[in-house]
Amino acid sequence: MTRKTKPPTVSPVRSSAAEYLTFVAAGGTGGVEAIYADENVRLSQKMMAPLYDVEVPTINYHLKKVFEDSQLEEGAVVRNFRITAADGKTYDTKHYNLSAIIAVGYKVNSERAVQFRKRATCVVEEFTIKGFAMDDERLKRGRENAGTLKFLTSKFEED
Repeated sequence: MTRKTKPPTVSPVRSSAAEYLTFVAAGGTGGVEAIYADENVRLSQKMMAPLYDVEVPTINYHLKKVFEDSQLEEGAVVRNFRITAADGKTYDTKHYNLSAIIAVGYKVNSERAVQFRKRATCVVEEFTIKGFAMDDERLKRGRENAGTLKFLTSKFEED
């Protein structure tokens, strides 16, 4: 698959049906705007491409393989969102949930995808060994995670 030679640009996409989150690469550059809806993170193919620093046809190719190999069922991981493009027209655009985003990350051959796989492997190893995985940086930010901390505390108090 082809790799990009210049940093990707992401044009914001707007949808009144969802909240947006921004994910930033470890180096603090290359942010990717994502949709958070139905308690899941969702990206279109166009939004996924800069996440792994590849072209949209590469994402399309790997998603097709994921579905052909029955790794995931397309109907279970895709949701259409009505998107208003730069030309002012609205389009129904497929957005893929976190399971599909992760599956593509394990198939794409790029530096960013390798970084993703390394981080994902660390999280899986930590979860397997400890029974949980923590994002220390997120926990250090305190106030913005008050709900998470309350949830974790309540889980410990249940026993």
